[in-house]
Formats: sequence, C-alpha cells, structure tokens
Amino acid sequence: MCADSAPRKEPIPHWPGEFVSLGDYKVFVRNVPQEEAGQGRGEPGLCVHGLAGSSRNWTDLMGELRPRLECAALDLPGFGDSPPRPDGRYSISALADTVSALIERRGRGPVHLIGNSLGGAVSLKVTARRPDLVRSLTLISPALPDPRPRMDLVRFPLLGAPRLGNWLLEKFGTLPAERRVMNTFATCYCDPATIAAERFAVEVAELARRDALSYANAALIGCVRTLVAESMRGGPLSPWRDAARVTVPTLVIYGSRDRMVSARMAGRAARLFRDSRVVVLPRTGHVAMMEHPAAVAAEIEMLLDGSTALNRPGPPAAARREFPLMSTG
Repeated sequence: MCADSAPRKEPIPHWPGEFVSLGDYKVFVRNVPQEEAGQGRGEPGLCVHGLAGSSRNWTDLMGELRPRLECAALDLPGFGDSPPRPDGRYSISALADTVSALIERRGRGPVHLIGNSLGGAVSLKVTARRPDLVRSLTLISPALPDPRPRMDLVRFPLLGAPRLGNWLLEKFGTLPAERRVMNTFATCYCDPATIAAERFAVEVAELARRDALSYANAALIGCVRTLVAESMRGGPLSPWRDAARVTVPTLVIYGSRDRMVSARMAGRAARLFRDSRVVVLPRTGHVAMMEHPAAVAAEIEMLLDGSTALNRPGPPAAARREFPLMSTG
C-alpha cells in the first residue's frame, strides 16, 4: 500500500463554476463561493490542471487553502467544460496566453499560481513571461524535460504521431469508461484504492460525456505533441531556462512514486529555481494535490509565510520530506 490506512472522509462537492469570456473564446472556471471563503476575501489563487485533467482536480486543495487563498481553477481549452481555442493551438505558449488573459480578465491583480504536470509547464511559462501577474508559483510534478529516457513513457511519442495517435485513442475508446478511468487513476495515484467512489463515478460520467465531443481527441493529441516537442528542446530553448527567469517565491513538489515525472528531477529544480523550496512527498504519485491535499496545502502555507526550506522546527504534515532527503517509500 502506498498510503496509510485512515477512515475515509466524505468528499466535498466540486465547486461551482461559470464561463469567462477571453475575447473570441471562453473558458470554464470554478470558484470557491465568497461566503465559503470566510470573513473577507483571501488572496487570489489560480490552479492549472494537467494533461487530460480538469478544474475538478483541485477541489480538495481549494478547500484546504481557505480562507488564506480564494482559489479559482480553470478548464484549459479543449478540456473539462471549456471548448477549444478557435485557432486550435495547444502549445505551452498558447495555453500560457490563455492563463495570462484569464488573470487579467479577473482583475484582482497578481495571483498565487499553482500548476500540475502540463499545467505546471504552462504556469512556469506564465511566470517567466509575465512576472507582473504572479505573486508566488507552486509546481506539482511539472512536465519539464527529463534527459533520461523512460521506456514506460514511450506511449506519448506514439500518441503524438500522425494518424497513429488517433487510431490508438479510438482503440482505447472502445474500452468501458470505468476501465479507462481506473487506468488513469492507477497511473496517476500511488494508491488508487484511496479514491472515493463518488469521485470515481463523476469521472466515469465525465469521460462518457467527452466521448461524444468532436474535439476531445484533438485536444489530447495536441497537448501530447506539445509535451513531446518540449522534451526535445535544448540549449536556450529548453523550458528549464524559464526556471532561471522566475523571480517570485517558488515551491516545487514531486511524488516519490510518480510514474509520469521522476522525483529525480528535484535536484535540477533545486539548482535552477532561485527563491525556491523543493519537496518530495513519499507515498505519492503524480497528483499530490488530489492524494494528499492537506500536505500540499501545508507546504503552500509555508511558501506564503515566506519561510525557507531548512530552518523550520518540524514538518507541516506527515507526508512531507524535503529534498535532498528523498524517500523511496
């Protein structure tokens, strides 16, 4: 078992949302209702999901961060409830443009930006390019290039291949939605047995709905191609160069059992992000904010408090381990 046994709490409902116009297209954004956020308004936060994810990935973390942060979470174009961009672009730069436009549209000034996986790469691009829009940056298993190839990720270049990617997705789409959702959770969680039945049922229904959308496969393949292309960029074009340009306080979280982004990348992150703390959470997969939302919230609270990595009297949560004391558990 990857996670400690504990009584399972009833999951909170997913936060309500609305469409926000960004000119010639719109995105769906979930918000913690102001009356739920406590007395007064918290500082603004914005959460950006990963590949094939949605704003629902952030429900528990958004709840944990109240009332300190008043978080919103968007569905990137082509995912969740958001239609695709009219130009059909899924590059990191295009998605970063969407996030930047949303921050400006909301009109609350710079935000505490939180991104997972693909959303981490997008959030990094936003922060490097538009530091005026970001107060702090939290990256959870960011999808940044790993120079060491991993055979278990060979499916990504295959999905990005012309014609082959569509054929593979169509083949995968013949499987029952329940099986496909479980495959996804098994890949992204350290212990998928901890997923609440109610949450699993919501994702099954959502996948069945997306099966009928004409653009769903194109969105997924477009983002896969983007990630594959980004992984091959080197020198001045490497996404890691953006890390050196970040000037805001930064937290980078990895999972010791992440099958998608290796926790070995913690060393590189610690070297390249200047004002940063890098943490490896044991017994954690690719979506730490879903598996251990309280632990992730505690780390973000430390970031907001302006504390440094190695001078705290104790860990904020049982699941915490700071780099370089990396756990293999």
